[in-house]
Amino acid sequence: MKLEMMQMIDIELLKQQALELKLHGVLAHWDEITEEQYPWLAQLITWERAERKQRSLERRLGSARLGRFKPMSEFDWQWPAAIDQQAIHALMQLGFMDTASNIILLGSNGVGKSMIAQNLGYNAVMRGHTVLFTTAAAMLNDLAAQDGANALQRRLKHYARPSLLLIDEVGYLSYSNRHADLLFEIINRRYEKCSTLVTTNRPFGEWNDVFPNAACVVSLIDRLVHHSEVIAIEGESYRMKEAQESASKRRKTKKRGKAI
Repeated sequence: MKLEMMQMIDIELLKQQALELKLHGVLAHWDEITEEQYPWLAQLITWERAERKQRSLERRLGSARLGRFKPMSEFDWQWPAAIDQQAIHALMQLGFMDTASNIILLGSNGVGKSMIAQNLGYNAVMRGHTVLFTTAAAMLNDLAAQDGANALQRRLKHYARPSLLLIDEVGYLSYSNRHADLLFEIINRRYEKCSTLVTTNRPFGEWNDVFPNAACVVSLIDRLVHHSEVIAIEGESYRMKEAQESASKRRKTKKRGKAI
């Protein structure tokens, strides 16, 4: 009796999986499938599910546009003068996405904000989420360049749609009122629906310099920080450190070459 029950459960599970995979041909002839064919069918469905899962992952990774980045295992936690390591590790668990909360990574150039954002994006993709990584300049210039209301609406939906939107380098350039309005529109569309991560080198008190004379700055910041966690990273540029070390190695190599 127990064996028959297990077989019934397995058969029903296979049918449900075939339905999820939209194997309409198989479903149309379901009653013709014999018990001898169930092992073969189970293997077929397993292959199909694995292949579709892999293709979905590849599509999401491609759409995320994360670019090249170092894994967090290579992050030098000793370099920043101040960083909340536990908070960063907690972010990597993606719990903030469950509540559509936002993340603000604040710090000067080269302290690892982009690296952390890209790793977060990668983790989200691997867990089945849709992700998009972009710089503020690329996104805002893209939106501002749209010719016509319909084209603009399509691009706004493009940036509003992902489960996690990563906006890098807010504050490195100054923008017009038009750009400020477009950023507000994106944040407003995602507000309390999807998570947004922003990296910036400017505290919010200086965002009026980033968007000079823009009337929406207060509202933009209000929506961005309402459900958010702000993580500040203090320190010198790690990229500058690497560049100086590389230059030092080159000088030493040249001196050894001359000595020989």
